[in-house]
Formats: sequence, structure tokens, C-alpha cells
Amino acid sequence: MVRIAVLVAFAVMGVVVGVGGAFMQAQRVITAVGEYVIVIPWGTLLMLVILVCVTRLASIATQTRWGAWLFFSGWLAATILLAAESPSGDLAISSGGRQLAYLFGGVILGVAIATLPVDFRLGKRGQRIEQARNPSR
Repeated sequence: MVRIAVLVAFAVMGVVVGVGGAFMQAQRVITAVGEYVIVIPWGTLLMLVILVCVTRLASIATQTRWGAWLFFSGWLAATILLAAESPSGDLAISSGGRQLAYLFGGVILGVAIATLPVDFRLGKRGQRIEQARNPSR
């Protein structure tokens, strides 16, 4: 029962991070250095780091990939809904370079992190394979 509550909490947290990320990803710092203009998209970078960290945390906290997939699914649902045009014609996520980096980068990183094994250490199967390769141990 507790595990189900934690899984639902991670799904809801994914929606919250998706809604917050839709607005935070547009933040940037514009700096002029001589005749050059440097744009640092700190909002996009911050939200991608949060997405990766919480997706991994969800799989570690639940000891299953379900936590990571539910969090990522919540994020993806909220992000897609906010990237679509609303009935009033507003967009939370428009079609600029930062926004595309947030959308595609988030999908690629989220799927990659959600498919990682929960535990990187050798399990029983890994130990048996290692013993078969080195029978002297």
C-alpha cells in the first residue's frame, strides 16, 4: 500500500515538474561581450537536470523502474499539454531553439534514465557469470 502511494506521488510530482518546467525553461541570461551577444539558457539546463535527478530518485526510492516511468509519464503528459495550443491561442512552450532543446532533450534524457537498472552493483546473476569466467575464485 505504501509503495502504491509513493508511485502515485511520483506521478503527481512528474506533472508538477512538467508544469513548472514549461514556464521555467524560458528563463535565460543575455550578456553582451564586446560586439557578441551570449545567451545562457539556464532555465532549460536547470529543468533538464531536475528531470534527470528526480527520475533517477524515483527508481531508487521505489526500487523499481515503475517509479521512474510514472514520474517521467507525468512530466511528459504535462509538457505535451502545455506545448499544445490552448483554446485561447496561448502557448506555454513555443517553438524556439530553447524550447525544442527542452522537449527533445527531456524526452531523450528521461527515457534513458528511466530505463537504467535500479541497482548497478552485480546481482546474483552477475555474480554467477563472474564465477563462471573465473572458476579459481
